[in-house]
Amino acid sequence: MATRALRTAASGLYAQQLNVEVISNNIANVNTTGFKKNKAEFQDLMYQEVQVNPTQASDAFAKAAPSAKIQVGNGVQSSSTQKIFKQGDIVASGNQLDIAIQGDGLFQVRKSDGTIVYTRDGSFKINSEGKLVTSGGYLLEPEIGLNDSVQSISISRDGSVDVLQNDGTTSTLGTIELAKFMNPSGLLAMGNNLYAETESSGAPILGTAGSKGFGEINQGFLESSNVDIVEEMVAMITAQRAYEINSKTVKTVEEMMTMANNLKT
Repeated sequence: MATRALRTAASGLYAQQLNVEVISNNIANVNTTGFKKNKAEFQDLMYQEVQVNPTQASDAFAKAAPSAKIQVGNGVQSSSTQKIFKQGDIVASGNQLDIAIQGDGLFQVRKSDGTIVYTRDGSFKINSEGKLVTSGGYLLEPEIGLNDSVQSISISRDGSVDVLQNDGTTSTLGTIELAKFMNPSGLLAMGNNLYAETESSGAPILGTAGSKGFGEINQGFLESSNVDIVEEMVAMITAQRAYEINSKTVKTVEEMMTMANNLKT
């Protein structure tokens, strides 16, 4: 029984260590544009049926249920970490290349190997070829290209990109297309504010901003991280206390084993 208690307490220590790691990553990204916080999820382990020792049970219980068994758990294990795609605050930046999505949807980004990934980070830049790229240099998909004669750029709520030329004429360069997923929490976080499609997320559903459940695009704004620092600090304290109690369980079991070893007949 003492060995089982040690294993159970150890599983609790491992679980709370993972919980603290997830929370600390959330806190570290409190200022990351478009960041979506993670939540650690846990599940209990298998149970064992243990025969009740009649000498330890009351006479009435032993007579009523001489073969009674009880279920004893074996601790906890981490099952998954889930991305919480809750809307972050929309903050004005004043930069005409900054765009934020108010509602569902992600920007499509093409990596150097041609694969399409997704992001909520709308802090776009212009590369040496005049194309809109992410801070990491990945191309926005579909491509939007500018030339030297562009004086200003205007992006409407539906993603339509219009430019004002130096000669006073205007033209439309294209439309920023959004993607959404049946299960966005199933997307694979790749770092650099990028997500990749997985079997759990399902295939991307493409559409125009502001229609068919897609969010609207806001030019000159950026979406902040959806991490609530107060909520994360409370979760950190709770995880720390749980870790502390599990460590005290290990100490208590060790003291009980010491007492048992020192018993004299």
